[in-house]
Amino acid sequence: MLKAQSDYSAYQSFFSPEAMWRKISSMARRAGTELVYAVLLLYYVATASTTSKADKARIYGVIGYFILPLDLVPDALPFVGYTDDVAAVIWGLKSVWENITPEIKEKARQRLTRWFGQVDAEKPDGLLSEISDR
Repeated sequence: MLKAQSDYSAYQSFFSPEAMWRKISSMARRAGTELVYAVLLLYYVATASTTSKADKARIYGVIGYFILPLDLVPDALPFVGYTDDVAAVIWGLKSVWENITPEIKEKARQRLTRWFGQVDAEKPDGLLSEISDR
């Protein structure tokens, strides 16, 4: 297992858009729409031209950790398998929160709708409301 780092920079080399899409498609139903939505937000922030290189590096590190099959908590464990992934994604969202625009939220919602069908309009923002309140 890899040692956890608060900046997740060690995992940046594991990021690739193709690997991210594969991971999301393989775990989407089990992890739920909120986690997928949060990862999509990070991805769209990273691809925005206005995002700084430092923020992009943070995001690619977080998504790289998310993609990596070797986790601190194995994804296959029922109920707790994605807790470390959720923690990494929440850290990533908090660190780039000011970059999440309404346009980025809409892109993420559109992708989520394509994958899951009609999604409850409030549900994907549940995780975000917890982050933005802090």
